[in-house]
Amino acid sequence: MRIFKTKWFTRFARQEGINTPELCEAIARAERGLIDADLGGNVIKQRIARPHEGRSGGFRSIVLFRAGERAVFVYGFAKNKRDNITQAELRDFRDLAQTLLAYTDAQIQTALDTETLSEVECHDQDL
Repeated sequence: MRIFKTKWFTRFARQEGINTPELCEAIARAERGLIDADLGGNVIKQRIARPHEGRSGGFRSIVLFRAGERAVFVYGFAKNKRDNITQAELRDFRDLAQTLLAYTDAQIQTALDTETLSEVECHDQDL
């Protein structure tokens, strides 16, 4: 399982103090079938805990997800700042999932080289 985050999500995570272990934990839960919301079209919503707090009042992340293969964190928001994404945003995320989850290894490498994507390394966690 390879995990990535977009440039936008990388900035969001840095600003909010979300670290790699929290991202790895969110995907580990999804891999075990513990998906907070399946939005269809390989798009899921996973909760991420605020640093030193729980998941319920924390952050929501939109992840393009294909079990056992690839996950891409594309968007995040604090629950106390926004209720949910719009239908138009959901359509865009589904379109993006179709594109990014079909990337070849060469396309992924190009995205990494251009820093469009960065890889999340979860060395010590079961995924």
